[in-house]
Amino acid sequence: MATLVIIRGNSGSGKTSLAHSLQKELGENTLLLSQDLLRRTMLQAHDGFDTPTVPLLLNLLDYGFNHHQTTILEGILKSDWYQPVWQRIIERYGLANTYAYYYDLPFYETLKRHNTRDKANEFGEDALKRWWVEKDYLADIPETKLTKTLSLEVAKTLILSDLKKS
Repeated sequence: MATLVIIRGNSGSGKTSLAHSLQKELGENTLLLSQDLLRRTMLQAHDGFDTPTVPLLLNLLDYGFNHHQTTILEGILKSDWYQPVWQRIIERYGLANTYAYYYDLPFYETLKRHNTRDKANEFGEDALKRWWVEKDYLADIPETKLTKTLSLEVAKTLILSDLKKS
Protein backbone atom coordinates (compact mmCIF):
# COMPACT_ATOMS: atom_id res chain seq x y z
CA MET A 1 0.00 0.00 0.00
CA ALA A 2 1.25 3.47 -0.87
CA THR A 3 2.13 5.74 2.04
CA LEU A 4 2.40 9.50 2.24
CA VAL A 5 4.58 11.61 4.52
CA ILE A 6 3.65 15.29 4.88
CA ILE A 7 6.22 17.70 6.36
CA ARG A 8 4.90 21.24 6.91
CA GLY A 9 5.88 24.38 8.79
CA ASN A 10 6.95 27.96 8.39
CA SER A 11 9.74 29.07 6.09
CA GLY A 12 13.15 28.22 7.48
CA SER A 13 11.98 25.53 9.90
CA GLY A 14 13.90 22.62 8.35
CA LYS A 15 11.24 20.93 6.20
CA THR A 16 13.30 20.57 3.04
CA SER A 17 16.40 19.30 4.84
CA LEU A 18 14.32 16.70 6.68
CA ALA A 19 12.50 15.64 3.49
CA HIS A 20 15.75 15.19 1.55
CA SER A 21 17.34 13.22 4.38
CA LEU A 22 14.24 11.04 4.67
CA GLN A 23 14.13 10.38 0.92
CA LYS A 24 17.81 9.42 0.94
CA GLU A 25 17.18 7.00 3.81
CA LEU A 26 14.08 5.45 2.20
CA GLY A 27 15.86 5.15 -1.14
CA GLU A 28 14.44 3.94 -4.40
CA ASN A 29 10.70 4.16 -5.03
CA THR A 30 10.34 7.32 -2.90
CA LEU A 31 8.88 10.39 -4.61
CA LEU A 32 9.66 13.80 -3.09
CA LEU A 33 7.26 16.66 -3.86
CA SER A 34 8.70 19.99 -2.74
CA GLN A 35 6.33 22.96 -2.73
CA ASP A 36 9.14 25.45 -3.37
CA LEU A 37 10.43 23.52 -6.36
CA LEU A 38 6.96 23.10 -7.85
CA ARG A 39 5.63 26.59 -7.16
CA ARG A 40 8.69 28.82 -7.39
CA THR A 41 10.90 26.98 -9.88
CA MET A 42 8.61 24.98 -12.16
CA LEU A 43 5.56 27.26 -12.18
CA GLN A 44 7.08 30.61 -11.17
CA ALA A 45 3.81 31.30 -9.39
CA HIS A 46 2.67 33.14 -6.29
CA ASP A 47 1.05 31.31 -3.42
CA GLY A 48 -2.56 31.80 -2.35
CA PHE A 49 -6.03 30.35 -2.80
CA ASP A 50 -5.68 30.47 -6.59
CA THR A 51 -2.16 29.07 -6.89
CA PRO A 52 -1.62 26.77 -9.89
CA THR A 53 0.40 24.58 -7.54
CA VAL A 54 -2.78 22.93 -6.23
CA PRO A 55 -3.87 21.23 -9.47
CA LEU A 56 -0.29 20.15 -10.15
CA LEU A 57 0.01 18.68 -6.66
CA LEU A 58 -3.29 16.82 -7.08
CA ASN A 59 -1.93 15.14 -10.22
CA LEU A 60 1.45 14.39 -8.64
CA LEU A 61 -0.16 12.91 -5.52
CA ASP A 62 -2.17 10.57 -7.77
CA TYR A 63 1.03 9.67 -9.62
CA GLY A 64 2.83 8.97 -6.34
CA PHE A 65 -0.05 6.82 -5.12
CA ASN A 66 -0.05 4.75 -8.33
CA HIS A 67 3.70 4.40 -8.86
CA HIS A 68 5.64 4.80 -5.60
CA GLN A 69 5.77 3.02 -2.29
CA THR A 70 6.28 6.30 -0.42
CA THR A 71 5.57 9.89 -1.40
CA ILE A 72 6.92 12.78 0.66
CA LEU A 73 5.15 16.14 0.40
CA GLU A 74 6.97 19.05 1.98
CA GLY A 75 6.41 22.78 2.13
CA ILE A 76 4.75 25.61 3.99
CA LEU A 77 1.48 24.40 2.44
CA LYS A 78 -0.89 26.72 4.29
CA SER A 79 -3.81 24.74 5.64
CA ASP A 80 -6.56 26.88 4.07
CA TRP A 81 -4.94 27.56 0.68
CA TYR A 82 -4.22 23.87 0.10
CA GLN A 83 -7.57 22.46 1.31
CA PRO A 84 -8.19 20.58 -1.99
CA VAL A 85 -4.85 18.81 -1.48
CA TRP A 86 -5.83 17.64 2.02
CA GLN A 87 -9.13 16.30 0.68
CA ARG A 88 -7.38 14.38 -2.12
CA ILE A 89 -4.92 12.91 0.37
CA ILE A 90 -7.73 11.61 2.56
CA GLU A 91 -9.55 10.17 -0.46
CA ARG A 92 -6.47 8.52 -2.02
CA TYR A 93 -4.15 7.55 0.80
CA GLY A 94 -6.57 7.51 3.73
CA LEU A 95 -5.62 8.59 7.22
CA ALA A 96 -4.10 5.19 8.05
CA ASN A 97 -1.47 5.58 5.31
CA THR A 98 -0.77 9.29 5.83
CA TYR A 99 1.90 10.45 8.27
CA ALA A 100 1.82 14.20 8.82
CA TYR A 101 4.38 16.30 10.69
CA TYR A 102 4.32 20.00 11.47
CA TYR A 103 7.37 22.02 12.57
CA ASP A 104 5.80 23.84 15.53
CA LEU A 105 8.60 26.30 16.23
CA PRO A 106 8.68 29.81 17.68
CA PHE A 107 9.56 32.59 15.26
CA TYR A 108 13.01 33.19 16.75
CA GLU A 109 13.92 29.52 16.15
CA THR A 110 12.94 29.60 12.48
CA LEU A 111 14.89 32.84 12.05
CA LYS A 112 17.93 31.21 13.67
CA ARG A 113 17.63 28.18 11.37
CA HIS A 114 16.99 30.36 8.32
CA ASN A 115 20.18 32.34 8.95
CA THR A 116 22.26 29.15 8.58
CA ARG A 117 21.15 28.41 4.99
CA ASP A 118 21.91 29.85 1.56
CA LYS A 119 18.42 31.36 1.22
CA ALA A 120 19.32 33.79 4.00
CA ASN A 121 20.93 35.88 1.25
CA GLU A 122 17.67 35.91 -0.76
CA PHE A 123 15.34 37.11 2.03
CA GLY A 124 15.61 37.98 5.68
CA GLU A 125 13.72 38.59 8.90
CA ASP A 126 11.17 41.04 7.46
CA ALA A 127 10.05 38.55 4.80
CA LEU A 128 9.88 35.74 7.33
CA LYS A 129 7.65 37.89 9.57
CA ARG A 130 5.30 38.69 6.65
CA TRP A 131 4.94 35.01 5.79
CA TRP A 132 4.72 33.78 9.38
CA VAL A 133 1.61 31.82 10.37
CA GLU A 134 1.40 30.71 13.98
CA LYS A 135 0.26 27.10 14.55
CA ASP A 136 -1.21 26.51 11.07
CA TYR A 137 -2.41 23.00 11.91
CA LEU A 138 -4.47 20.86 9.55
CA ALA A 139 -8.09 20.34 10.56
CA ASP A 140 -8.70 16.94 8.93
CA ILE A 141 -5.32 15.21 9.08
CA PRO A 142 -3.66 14.63 12.47
CA GLU A 143 -0.12 16.04 12.59
CA THR A 144 2.74 15.13 14.88
CA LYS A 145 4.38 18.31 16.16
CA LEU A 146 8.12 18.64 15.63
CA THR A 147 9.54 21.00 18.25
CA LYS A 148 12.76 22.99 18.46
CA THR A 149 14.33 20.36 20.71
CA LEU A 150 14.26 17.72 17.95
CA SER A 151 17.31 17.54 15.73
CA LEU A 152 16.95 16.60 12.08
CA GLU A 153 18.25 13.09 12.87
CA VAL A 154 15.79 12.60 15.72
CA ALA A 155 12.89 13.85 13.57
CA LYS A 156 13.94 11.48 10.76
CA THR A 157 14.18 8.56 13.20
CA LEU A 158 10.69 9.38 14.51
CA ILE A 159 9.21 9.36 11.00
CA LEU A 160 11.00 6.15 10.02
CA SER A 161 9.73 4.50 13.20
CA ASP A 162 6.17 5.59 12.39
CA LEU A 163 6.48 4.20 8.86
CA LYS A 164 7.71 0.82 10.15
CA LYS A 165 4.54 0.48 12.24
CA SER A 166 2.41 0.47 9.10
